[in-house]
Amino acid sequence: MIISVDPGAAKPPYEQVKDQIDGLIRRGELAQGTRLPTVRQLAGELGLAVNTVARAYKELEADRLVETRGRNGTFVLASRSRVDDEETRAAATVFARAAHRAGLSRAEATEILHRAW
Repeated sequence: MIISVDPGAAKPPYEQVKDQIDGLIRRGELAQGTRLPTVRQLAGELGLAVNTVARAYKELEADRLVETRGRNGTFVLASRSRVDDEETRAAATVFARAAHRAGLSRAEATEILHRAW
């Protein structure tokens, strides 16, 4: 896992770390079940404070991309695209049911979706 931090960047270091790990997960370069480096290890490699990397990991956990299993470490839960697909399917189901209850035809519901897009 290759991550770098630009101290002169507009984004804070924790966001840079989070975004890069998110990208690796989304592109499938970090597969489900992959163990991430420890917070201390990654902080040392990047020359960052431990709290900076811990915050990045906590945000990835809040996004349901990784899971920390105590002393066992932090692991990739799922690719970002899988999480997005599940959320999109759930939202589509809610929309379809609402459109059906409103008596809209599929064409009318699709037109609403097109306008929203």
